[in-house]
Amino acid sequence: MRHAWDSYRLLFVWHVLRYRGVVVMLATIQVLLAVGVIYGLAFLIPHIDARTALYLATGAPTLSLLIMGLNAVPQEVAQAKLSGRFEYVAALPVPRLASLAADVTFWLLAQLPGTAVALVAASLRFHIVFHLRWTVVPAVLLVAFSGASVGYALGAVLRPEVTGQLTSFISIGVLLFSPINFPLSRLPGSVQAIHRVLPVTYMADLVRGSLAGGLAVDMGLAFAVVAAWCLAGLGLSYLAATRRR
Repeated sequence: MRHAWDSYRLLFVWHVLRYRGVVVMLATIQVLLAVGVIYGLAFLIPHIDARTALYLATGAPTLSLLIMGLNAVPQEVAQAKLSGRFEYVAALPVPRLASLAADVTFWLLAQLPGTAVALVAASLRFHIVFHLRWTVVPAVLLVAFSGASVGYALGAVLRPEVTGQLTSFISIGVLLFSPINFPLSRLPGSVQAIHRVLPVTYMADLVRGSLAGGLAVDMGLAFAVVAAWCLAGLGLSYLAATRRR
């Protein structure tokens, strides 16, 4: 156990030092993305009522978390494969889960500034007062961790030349065709059925239900589904890492 913890700690510090030159840029991109989502989507809707404002305000931080986890993380893993860093870390005498946990933890922390700014910007733009529930911290952490773990799994399993194309397609789908900034009922029945299996709807429910207590959200179901996808992402990443030893 001590060896696993020391390995995780040292690998996490290595990630921080390796990204120290661009970490400010990463945080800035997250902040600009969050603010852009709030103000950009608001331009598309000329008359924003209270319910629409609530969906946009709570959807922006969710989008910020997902786009980082499902786009930036797998592309970084793809670059690690191309540069040989992925194989180098896999060859180190450290537990595979320690390397995976250090990667995902770094990207989890990189997402949080954009999420916090998104909430502030949404409150100012739509004049909304959030009613925080005790679930807000575990909900945001689980959504961020799940997005990063699923993104890491995609990068670990896919070939590098495929990763960028697929993750860009996923980002567009999440932005335009996922019930994050609007209710699930607006989508066609077949798409609704797909989203009842995918984690995106439940991720939005976790964030929305934690920020606006008055909404009817099944938090227990949302936590269970998102946690299951998180474990699936971690398990797939672990299998991909151990297969390369």
